[in-house]
Amino acid sequence: QVQLVESGGGSVQPGGSLRLSCAASRNILSFISMGWYRQVPGKERELVATVTSGGTTNYADSVQGRFTISRDNAKNTVYLQMNSLKPEETAVYYCNARHIIVSEVYDYWGQGTQVTVSS
Repeated sequence: QVQLVESGGGSVQPGGSLRLSCAASRNILSFISMGWYRQVPGKERELVATVTSGGTTNYADSVQGRFTISRDNAKNTVYLQMNSLKPEETAVYYCNARHIIVSEVYDYWGQGTQVTVSS
């Protein structure tokens, strides 16, 4: 079983910054990708950013240029640096780890961390 523990959420004013962390219970290089998603009540969970085991990053158009995903392999931790935050980005942010075994996809999720952007 894989455990993902997020931290770093909180409240920030519009234009502010936060850094989220996701600590995994195993070697993150064993996952084909890790990433961050967010969800607000009544809406589907949406992709924010991902990073593959090879280091390729992918961002939602809405966060491109403001958010940065990174990882520390030695600490088995993935980060999401969020700058210039907007009120509409208030959501629960979830860490994801994706593992593929013989073409079967396994997604693991953290418990989520609340990010509130408000003046």
